[in-house]
Amino acid sequence: MLIIDSHLDLSWNAMQWGRDLHLAAYTIRAQENGMTGAGRAQGTVSLPEMRRGRVALCFATVLSRCTGIPDPLLDYRSVAQAYAVGQGQIAYYRALEREGYIRVIADLEALNQHLAEWEAWEADHPTETTDTPPLGFVISMESADPIMTPGQLEEWYRAGLRVIGPAHYGPGRYAGGTGTENGVSEIGVWLLKEMERLGVILDLTHFSDQAFWQALDHYHGPVLASHNNCRALVPHQRQFSDQQLKAIVERDGVIGAVCDVWMLIPDWNAGKSSNKEVSLDTVANHMDYVCQLAGDSRHAAIGSDLDGGFGREASPHDLDTIADLQKLGELLAKRGYSGDDIVNLMYGNWLRLLRRAWS
Repeated sequence: MLIIDSHLDLSWNAMQWGRDLHLAAYTIRAQENGMTGAGRAQGTVSLPEMRRGRVALCFATVLSRCTGIPDPLLDYRSVAQAYAVGQGQIAYYRALEREGYIRVIADLEALNQHLAEWEAWEADHPTETTDTPPLGFVISMESADPIMTPGQLEEWYRAGLRVIGPAHYGPGRYAGGTGTENGVSEIGVWLLKEMERLGVILDLTHFSDQAFWQALDHYHGPVLASHNNCRALVPHQRQFSDQQLKAIVERDGVIGAVCDVWMLIPDWNAGKSSNKEVSLDTVANHMDYVCQLAGDSRHAAIGSDLDGGFGREASPHDLDTIADLQKLGELLAKRGYSGDDIVNLMYGNWLRLLRRAWS
């Protein structure tokens, strides 16, 4: 089964964490042996592991913030620094493309050609995991802080940016994020209008509740939640309420289930709690919840965030690398999902949303 994963922080891992993603995940772990910090020597994502797991396409992020609180991995004092880091992360994706490892997918024709090649390869290689076609990357942005002004968005669009989540954790330049009650800022409204004009998809992930509803009022293009779970199962502001999930469904959007354990079960604490009680079946719980709420299988999908600052220690216990996302298909089948439903959930829904957005 092919997979589309709607949230991987690949360039952030390569550039800010210093990981060579050409290497196997196990080699990267060995290189980080003895290093301290969440996720070190525990990583689950690399290009070979994506190929092994048939992750034919992903939404690959640009991630840098400008809140004035310096953080060498994420946060910068000035907009100019955030801009430069974001541009460097796109340059990394283009370098991988030059090497032949990936393709940056930015329009309908490229998308259809890429999926057709992968589907043909899969049909001819049902058990092989090497010599796949190049991986496909749709460039997305998590936190719009690197965009110096909304008027600059066209420059980013020409560089390949096709999805933007304006917020992240805390207060952002464009909108309030997780842990705030800030709404969409004045320049955030301007950004949303520019996104709609250019056809950039809105990622609602990380919006505060206030910013979520304001964004839907100001933006009328296609929407998604790239990596978001269900507040009914994990009562935390980071997850979306039933009302928010229904609003995304009503806009024919898709919600990607995330694999970070603290977003899968309530009251999990990094460094204190064990992941032994959490499995990929727990991820399926959130996918199933969205399906039941929507009344069909057209709005749930995978948005793993598996390289989002954590590793095996904060992932489902039966996931060693991203290739293990393949297990979700069997777990969904055990729940009674049909073959067509499983195709929707593993990659079809993201494919349908991109085709509609780019048509």
